[in-house]
Amino acid sequence: MNSISIYFLGVNIFTFTIYCLDKILSKTKAMRISENTLLLFCFIGGGVGGFLAMQIVRHKTKHKKFLILVPVSIAFNLALLYAFLYFAK
Repeated sequence: MNSISIYFLGVNIFTFTIYCLDKILSKTKAMRISENTLLLFCFIGGGVGGFLAMQIVRHKTKHKKFLILVPVSIAFNLALLYAFLYFAK
């Protein structure tokens, strides 16, 4: 695996984990992970992890901001990845 694959795998696992953690924290009324932090990790490469967490643990699925921005983050990351691979030749 190259370093780009390792990066995306790691950030997606981490993003999935923090979405699940925030879901648990929401039930216990404990201090939560901010929405901006969740979205930030989607935009730095964890969009797929965020999307999967939304579907699997049903977290943030009623928030319009997340329904729009998480897919946008995936498209953004795919565009960056394509540009990087295209221009790195």
